[in-house]
Amino acid sequence: MKYFLDAIRAMLITLKNFFRPIETVRFPFEKRERGERYRSSFALIHDEHGEEACIACKLCERICPSEIITVVGGEKRLSEATGKKRQYVGDFTLDLNACIYCELCVQVCPVDAIVMCRVPEVPGFFREDLVLTMDKLYANEAAANEPTWANATKLWEMQDPTRGLPKPEPKPAAKPAASEAPSTEPVS
Repeated sequence: MKYFLDAIRAMLITLKNFFRPIETVRFPFEKRERGERYRSSFALIHDEHGEEACIACKLCERICPSEIITVVGGEKRLSEATGKKRQYVGDFTLDLNACIYCELCVQVCPVDAIVMCRVPEVPGFFREDLVLTMDKLYANEAAANEPTWANATKLWEMQDPTRGLPKPEPKPAAKPAASEAPSTEPVS
């Protein structure tokens, strides 16, 4: 008798779910609304002068736990926009085959050159499709309307221990006491 009741209970659950509204989204024809912190790909960005922001410091390569980032340092040359000598990146490669999307590379970038963006997912049918070269990374910058919620500067500000605390008031300069003032009397 117990088996019969279990079979009826299973059929009732099946019937209940059969009449439930369908929530399947027909991707790529329909796109789901993504959350604010959704991140799906990476992008290299240009600075305010229109130059490559990456200075080939290799901090992202060193901190990556999956070791998927390869940065080849270029030469130091004079910047056309600022007139100062700076380092340019020779080649930047990021392999999404093993990326765990931990965002550590974004957090350590001192110039906010690498960001995670909200570019829609594109299925990769070959492993080479998941290797992001400099051309693909700069194309992601152009395709992304806005980067994700965080870059290195925002994340550093969020981790500031004094964030949210009232700013300390500056102390007024202390006046020297009369006993500390130099004496004008001759010493005998």
